[in-house]
Amino acid sequence: MKSLKFTLALATSLLVVGLAYVAQQINSGANMVSAAQGFLGSLTAEQKKQGVFAFDSDERFNWHFIPLQDKDTRKYTRKGVPLEEMTDAQKQAALALLRAGTSEKGNLAATTIMSLEAILFQQEGPKSAMVRNPAWYFFTVFGEPSKTGKWGWRVEGHHLSINFTMEGTQVVSSTPCFFGANPAQVKGDFKGLKKGERVLPQSEDYARDLFKSLDAEQQKIAKQPKHFGEPEARKKSPTAGKPVGLPASKMTRDQKATLLDLIKAYTDRMPPDVAALEYKQATEGGIDNVYFAFTGSAEGPGKGFTYRVQGATFLIEFLNVQADSGGNPANHIHSSWRRIKGDFGL
Repeated sequence: MKSLKFTLALATSLLVVGLAYVAQQINSGANMVSAAQGFLGSLTAEQKKQGVFAFDSDERFNWHFIPLQDKDTRKYTRKGVPLEEMTDAQKQAALALLRAGTSEKGNLAATTIMSLEAILFQQEGPKSAMVRNPAWYFFTVFGEPSKTGKWGWRVEGHHLSINFTMEGTQVVSSTPCFFGANPAQVKGDFKGLKKGERVLPQSEDYARDLFKSLDAEQQKIAKQPKHFGEPEARKKSPTAGKPVGLPASKMTRDQKATLLDLIKAYTDRMPPDVAALEYKQATEGGIDNVYFAFTGSAEGPGKGFTYRVQGATFLIEFLNVQADSGGNPANHIHSSWRRIKGDFGL
């Protein structure tokens, strides 16, 4: 019961932080330097051993979006300093770093994703094979945050992996960027979350709307015979391959507008200036060269589907085919934004 109370209390506090998000200044990179320095300054020497690595460490590429734990001991195996081992002041410093790397919308989504672990804990119980804990989100810094020199940082846990590579105050890369949700839509009444609340609605709705707007011939080109697989974690770059599906060159003006809205649903998770740069890079080669591929059903909640959006420089991957922990079909999202060449600033 004590564990459940702690879980629910932290979930509620994370939501409050998301809702109290303060608009960022224009230079997000400078905000990240300041926030990272503040976070590191709050850590003990022992915590720094756990959460600080050299910039060129292979750990920088060891990203994942599942709970990483020892099967027998049920202890976490993910690197970084988890929220559950931080003081209140350290938690505030960590969440300030998260805010520096997200937009208001992205921060709310990220903290809500964390809070969903409380729902999974209630639904699955303490004997679940996987530990469900909203305080199992880990903060890691690579190199020395400063206004000059290379450094990076990461925050991740179940269904969340945000990775930044920096050159001083300049954002070199904001990918890989993974957001997921289980449940994608809250089906019951849970403390701190409203029944019917959706965590990543735009990543679902714009894709469904786009596919439904296509005529029969367009759908035939966009529709793929089998679902796309999971985003490839622990890889320095995605295996994008040749684009499949319908190119925007074969879309109407309104369909292209919906496609652009879908792309923005991903870039808008980032701070405004970073999002603008990502969007510009994604579209500067011309929207006509962006491909949209879809599998499954576009008929609405409970119907599984996946999609890919691929341009010359970026790849969006999305899946909603799994049931949530309550058994509700197709209510479990995995979504990612990656640079085909340029993840981790490589």
